[in-house]
Amino acid sequence: MRTDEPREQVGDASLPPDRDSLPPVSAVLSIIATGLWRWDNATGTVTLDAEAARLLGLPPHAQTTTEAGVRSRFHPVDWNEIHGIVQLAVAEGTLAEARLRIMDEQGRRVLRTVRSRTKPIVHEGGSTYELLGTLQEVSEPSPGSAARSPVTGDWRRSREAFLLDAGRALAEARSTKEVLRVAAGLSMPGFSPDGLAVFGAKADRLTLVGHHGHHGYGHDDPLASMPLDTDYPAAEVLRTGRAVYLSSPADYRRRYPTAWPLASRFERQSWAFLPLIVAGRTMGAWMAAFTYPVSFTPDERSVLTTVARMLAQALSRAGVAESERELTEGLQRSMLPVLGPEIPGMSVAARYVPTGGGLQVGGDWYDVIPLPSGRIAFVIGDVQGHDVRAAGLMGQLRIALRAYASEGHRPDAVLSRATRFLSGITDGIAYGSTDTRDDHGGAAADPRFATCLYVEADPATGVLEIARAGHPEPVIRMSDGTVLQRPIAGGLPLGIDPDADYPTTRLVLDTGETMLICTDGLIETGGHDLETGWRRIRRILEQYEDDGAGGAGAAGGTGAAGAEGDAVEPEGHEGFGAYEAPPTGDDSLEVLADTLVQAVHGPSSHHTTGPLADRREDDIAVLLLRRTGRPDQRAHTRRTMLTIAQAEPERVAGARQHLRDLLHDWSDADQVDSAVLLVSEMITNVLVHTDGDALLVAEVTGEVRARRLRVEVADGSDDLPHKRHPGELASSGRGLVLMELLAGQWGVDPRGEGKSIWFELYEGSGDSPGGAPEAGAGGDLGGADPDAAL
Repeated sequence: MRTDEPREQVGDASLPPDRDSLPPVSAVLSIIATGLWRWDNATGTVTLDAEAARLLGLPPHAQTTTEAGVRSRFHPVDWNEIHGIVQLAVAEGTLAEARLRIMDEQGRRVLRTVRSRTKPIVHEGGSTYELLGTLQEVSEPSPGSAARSPVTGDWRRSREAFLLDAGRALAEARSTKEVLRVAAGLSMPGFSPDGLAVFGAKADRLTLVGHHGHHGYGHDDPLASMPLDTDYPAAEVLRTGRAVYLSSPADYRRRYPTAWPLASRFERQSWAFLPLIVAGRTMGAWMAAFTYPVSFTPDERSVLTTVARMLAQALSRAGVAESERELTEGLQRSMLPVLGPEIPGMSVAARYVPTGGGLQVGGDWYDVIPLPSGRIAFVIGDVQGHDVRAAGLMGQLRIALRAYASEGHRPDAVLSRATRFLSGITDGIAYGSTDTRDDHGGAAADPRFATCLYVEADPATGVLEIARAGHPEPVIRMSDGTVLQRPIAGGLPLGIDPDADYPTTRLVLDTGETMLICTDGLIETGGHDLETGWRRIRRILEQYEDDGAGGAGAAGGTGAAGAEGDAVEPEGHEGFGAYEAPPTGDDSLEVLADTLVQAVHGPSSHHTTGPLADRREDDIAVLLLRRTGRPDQRAHTRRTMLTIAQAEPERVAGARQHLRDLLHDWSDADQVDSAVLLVSEMITNVLVHTDGDALLVAEVTGEVRARRLRVEVADGSDDLPHKRHPGELASSGRGLVLMELLAGQWGVDPRGEGKSIWFELYEGSGDSPGGAPEAGAGGDLGGADPDAAL
């Protein structure tokens, strides 16, 4: 079939040319008594053409009117029915079709019945929509529908339906402005106010809380602020707590001649002023004004009184919620610091996100403290609980930590003093307090503890000295994207044991490396536990594409993780929707902070919930610290150090996992397994056959797929190992045999105090490179005690 051929004429071919075309659509719709309308749920307005306006009993011309004005023309029962039909059509994307009875201006009699067919168009986001469709007069009522009879026959049923709808809408309003908007949109059964205002009292004056429908009625209006003894209906309601009903302008003028000149300019015909009462106290007055005369029958007064009670409760709830939000913002702004000026050699980004219920403030905090030595202290912590007491303790503890740090104490001393401080203020009861002690030893009824991580940083050298009190350990992101969780020695949370000790761990942050410290909210938000939460954070950090600011980059180059343990002196050592901290010179770090928070708290996190999906959310506090410098200053070695103490043999398993994390992108999985086995043998040998700790140093150098891994395990014993020949049933003595079989290079280097056993593996090849010593060189070093053999 050819699409370019003229279509066959349908109908009488003898029609003259001027009658061959169809008449305008508007003319056709008018002939068949069909009007067009557009209902915008977002703005609360309805646009009508002339025919639709006539069908609704409005002046027959195109116009845009309010939602409340149109709803007042519908029979109340029909409106409640069509509301559910529209919501179903919005959810299912189908047509909404219903019959509606149109009432006269006074809402007493049915003028006509119309059929409405509309198509919902949902706006982006899904919270608002538009209805586009037609209105057509129906000559006969549908079966079971009401005939043209007064509304009074089913007044009680329609009143109950309206009050249920009004109660639901007012209960969902969250602010004073939203409460007033909902109240203005309520279509009361048989009569609907055209304007409203809510008044309150401040000292001895009447104040305007808000208004709708009174154009030009602002806060500078004389009615907005007047003495409570003024001859004005709202002032009388506040003074007496009794409602005032004015059925006509003459009634208003007779009873309140002084206020009438101010009210007459709004051209209303009837007024109702009702008290807003909460818990027996009159908190305000509600004015409902009508453009037509209303007699205020007992039934109408009953409806208005019920609505006034619901409005008072809604305004009270909204006022409490707004006060809580204002209190929350004030607490957050006063308790959380700004990061201050840029730190030479380092960039810092911080975030705090309240995510719990109730008051949106809790016990999480962070701080950045300049120290007398020229170093910078970074503190992050979390007080137990999510309430006002937790927030108060957080503020006290933050001030105490800042004071101790400013005195120049070392990290371990700062936390030792802080735990004594928190124990003292939580074990005692304040003078004048109504708190009581239990019958089992007199402990405080609400003891609290806090976790904390304290980092003292030297911006010039990148040296970090860290003390930990039960807090999650830091994470290091190297410049090539490798992510390592650094084991940090620690003690009990603050406030549990006033005499607790907090050992200090030393790390070195190389150029381009980033350290993440956070509260458990970042890890566990979304129903995750510590294990699955850390996996999620690791994936975010590894996938993040750094733009290279501050000497960091996601592609090219390698990084270093630094040293741990007081026994090693680092080389080159020289003695704020909802708060976003201001940028500190490294935009990429700010982007990373936003990426972390959005990934665990934004919409995407709801699709990746953890195994504890019903867990209550917690606050999130995040601190990111990056060592900056020129790109040519980047370290080209991926390096890490760990100390495994004699008293902590369980950390051997952590060392094995730490090495696997370091070799996360090593191309040969068998070599990774070999390296892990050798490290386990070397560390275990130190712990079993010596009296000292084992220091593990691992380095990865070279280009990808041609890299070298060098691992050293040092101890303080001068006894050198020698090769043994264990029998089949022997339980030890195979360490050097494994070295010869698995390592590309290995050896034993004596030191001034102690020794270092090392091995090397070469990515992509199991052979030694040319010119290197043969495997096993240095392995048979005599003079060693047999008990010290590997």
